[in-house]
Amino acid sequence: MNPIQSHDAAPDGQDEDLLELEAKYCSWGDTVHYAKELTMFERSEGSYLFDDKGTQYLDLQMWYSAASFGYGNPRLNKALKQQVDVLPQLACQYLHKEKILLAAMLARKVEAVFGEKGRIHFNVGGASAIEDAWKVVRNHTKKNMAFAFMGGYHGRTLGASAITSSYRYREKFGHFADRANFIPYPYCFRCPYSMKRESCELYCLKQFERLFETEYYGVVNKTGKAEFGAFFVEAVQGTGGYVVPPEGYFPGLKKILERHGILLVDDEIQMGFYRTGKFFSLEHFGVKPDVIVFGKALTNGMNPISAIWAREELISPAVFPPGSTHSTFSSNTQGTAVALEAMKMMEEEDFEGRVMKAGAYFLARLKDLAKRYPQMGDVDGLGLALRVEMCQKDGFTPNRELVDAMMNIGLSGTLTSGGKSKGLILDVGGYYKNVFTIAPSLYITDDEIDTAIALFEEAMRRGIAETA
Repeated sequence: MNPIQSHDAAPDGQDEDLLELEAKYCSWGDTVHYAKELTMFERSEGSYLFDDKGTQYLDLQMWYSAASFGYGNPRLNKALKQQVDVLPQLACQYLHKEKILLAAMLARKVEAVFGEKGRIHFNVGGASAIEDAWKVVRNHTKKNMAFAFMGGYHGRTLGASAITSSYRYREKFGHFADRANFIPYPYCFRCPYSMKRESCELYCLKQFERLFETEYYGVVNKTGKAEFGAFFVEAVQGTGGYVVPPEGYFPGLKKILERHGILLVDDEIQMGFYRTGKFFSLEHFGVKPDVIVFGKALTNGMNPISAIWAREELISPAVFPPGSTHSTFSSNTQGTAVALEAMKMMEEEDFEGRVMKAGAYFLARLKDLAKRYPQMGDVDGLGLALRVEMCQKDGFTPNRELVDAMMNIGLSGTLTSGGKSKGLILDVGGYYKNVFTIAPSLYITDDEIDTAIALFEEAMRRGIAETA
């Protein structure tokens, strides 16, 4: 008999015993312990999670935008089940049709969107794909310095944490790459330069451009040659709080980068695949990337697959030969099969229309709610990537206490709607951890949005009372 089963196994449904096992055997290195009380979930369906008591939780973050097409999507589930029976495993050094067809669909889509030819390289997670992007950049530019945004999040591997602005991700471990030069993101609600959006004339972009004026600003040499190989960007910041940039910022940024031979690496891990209403969020801003990093929703979160796309001259076999980078599970058969089906689904359905319509309705409902609650200091969004920045009564001072209270109230499963106890899954982000980053299923209905607003308001009322 397995000794763990013999002494420690908990009968089904006994959460207390399971939590004792968790406390004893599970690493606490992830973020589950941010919540005041830990909730045990048993199943999921569509926009909902269910705990072991059967309580229904409306999920407004969908696994950090990984399950964008809804939990248990029948079409994607079927693709996975079929692949398990046909070719469940295959070493990535060998070929299978799903990998080839998926790469072709992705590359052709990028070409249709941005007008650039390129190739796809697969991996298993967002941070791993960021590492691959780093390799492409270094191989092409022979430079190991990069720009990245304040508030940006690109992962927690050593290379990815070097371009993630939060020092806490590097503090205990250091990093093998030079830490990025972090540039202020155009975060208009909390402008780092204390400017006003309507009158600043993209002051933050002009400040970035000034760095290239003289060698004494630490960016270029006497001839104007830059020390930096790339700028890693999120077109819409994810963990930073779903911040949407002002019109004109990215076109201006791209001109500066091209002038100095600096590659633009577009991180679409959270915002890709119609989260913002476009296939890639950068499409909204009219610029072309040199490298794109994506993952998460490509398989609806069911089997880890990530990838990079890079322009042909950066990734052709002549310059990026076999063995340049590899992961055992990178183009695994189950993941590529699900991703291929997801791509077909995205081609057949009008997700742009669906997402923009639902997003506009959800944003309007949130803004209407904000008229009655000054604590909702900033409400904004693009498609179904929405933000609610919670503040004190002045409508500006960050209110993390209220956010924490609302998040825990949602997880308690004690909200009411239709006479039944319900829960609400809210994700917390932002520079001051006072922003609800809302990323519901792309299939969310108007009725579910109405329910979300009702539950959010109840959680807010209770949270305001708790923190008063």
